[in-house]
Amino acid sequence: MTIDESGESWQHQPVLYQSVIDLIQPRLGGRYVDATVGAGGHAQGILQASTPSGLLLGLDVDPHALRIAAQQLRSFAERIILRQASYTELETELKRIGWRNVDGILFDLGTSSMQIDTANRGFSFLRDGPLDMRFNPLQKKSAADIVNHFDEEELAKIIWEYGEEPQAKRIAAAIIKNRPFYSTLQLANVISNTVHQYKRKIHPATKTFQAIRMAVNDELVNLKRGLNVAVNCLAEKGKLVIITFHSLEDRLVKQYIRQECRGCICPPYQPICTCHHLPRLHSLTTHAIKANEDEIRHNPRARSARLRAAEKIALELN
Repeated sequence: MTIDESGESWQHQPVLYQSVIDLIQPRLGGRYVDATVGAGGHAQGILQASTPSGLLLGLDVDPHALRIAAQQLRSFAERIILRQASYTELETELKRIGWRNVDGILFDLGTSSMQIDTANRGFSFLRDGPLDMRFNPLQKKSAADIVNHFDEEELAKIIWEYGEEPQAKRIAAAIIKNRPFYSTLQLANVISNTVHQYKRKIHPATKTFQAIRMAVNDELVNLKRGLNVAVNCLAEKGKLVIITFHSLEDRLVKQYIRQECRGCICPPYQPICTCHHLPRLHSLTTHAIKANEDEIRHNPRARSARLRAAEKIALELN
């Protein structure tokens, strides 16, 4: 379960939580992966629903999250394996534990409450801390590297493409003018003093911080790779469930599922198929599942949550 100042997530999501369990359909003896285990909320639900013999592999690049998950899930210690790894490394991790494939995989994307609430992680524009924003503390590239060393054009592109910030060029110019930056509040204050705030319902630094975080962690690139790896690792009739909190991520997931539900993916103007693409998925969600009005009233951060799911189908080889 996650929380994000940008409205990307919410800690209390009954509809989404129950939808995850209903769609994955945990069963006795099943093998499952929580590819972004975080504090272990969804993992706990999957393990409870697959009692007494379901197994779960939990992955996270954040060692702090894994320590919390290990404590949260201690009563399931004999049925859970936790690894510090990216979901792009899922195939490797499955081989290490001797699993050939799995019956369900969950991606719960976004930033966790423990990351936002820990000022020295550098994710928050409301708490002062170093310009970090790394999910994996061992990763070399940080927010400071991007903010202090990328040129104006590169910064504007990141802020526009990842943050969908209409004032990206203005913000990039202000960053260049006021460099170097050493703290999150220093950056947030410059952004706040730069942008026109009319009609804004969110903090003026929200989209820029979101964009920088996504660039630091290569989130869209990793998601593209991770989805393909996940489908390769699913058993026949295995379920893939993804919760996103950003329109770019949701669009990517929607397009990926649509593509993998189709046969030929050649351009429409091409008269003869040369791709030989075969459908691998069947969509389980006609439209994205969203939080209901009660949830959004309880916490507005739920407004951007989107859940999509698909099932692995058998390849029809001629």
